[in-house]
Amino acid sequence: MTEGAGAILQRDGLTYAVVTRIPAGIVTPEDLEKIAKTARKYRVPVLKITGGQRIALVGLEPGDVQKVIDELGSLAKPETAPCVKFVQACLGTDACRFGNQDSITLARAADERFKDKTFPAKVKIGISGCPRCCGESRTRDIGIMGTNRGWTVLFGGNSGTRPRLADIIARNLTAADALDCAERLLEYYRARAKPHERTARFMERVGMETLKSDLLTLLPYIPVTKVN
Repeated sequence: MTEGAGAILQRDGLTYAVVTRIPAGIVTPEDLEKIAKTARKYRVPVLKITGGQRIALVGLEPGDVQKVIDELGSLAKPETAPCVKFVQACLGTDACRFGNQDSITLARAADERFKDKTFPAKVKIGISGCPRCCGESRTRDIGIMGTNRGWTVLFGGNSGTRPRLADIIARNLTAADALDCAERLLEYYRARAKPHERTARFMERVGMETLKSDLLTLLPYIPVTKVN
């Protein structure tokens, strides 16, 4: 690996950041100890909790990038291609009194399913255990939101400079069907999107009617009456 490969070049044009992989934002004491030990060893000047529930080690010298990735082991997430940047989740039924569904378990399953796949542009996934959407499901490329009747799957959201609320694709799904639906949506997107086209712009170009016509015939668990 060359200097800086798999890391993010910083604004100064000289130093890099390495971002951890923390599915659902859940860490163990051992994870935190490893991150702290690595940061001390390489004198990392900034540790930042990101909006995607990850930890960025910012300000690395080029020669330390690979060493830090090696020290972090499975915690490291080199940014090497357009991929799933993160799967964030709320507390769901683990701790929140409003939780309808187990968002943490589903987020971990989603991370495992999509972590090695590449896409035309970066993909962000948000999973919320209830319609309050603390997992930011409505403004993510893939959103999965829990209700007292199951999971709602959303697609094409974005919270960037051109915000877009995601389209509701299906309601009242099991966890297995919600993941299957998300995978089919991402495969459809991967096959048809332009290079660097985020899902929000993809949906603006393709349109919901085209997606329904092309894709939903492949999803027998979605009654037509449950698609908006």
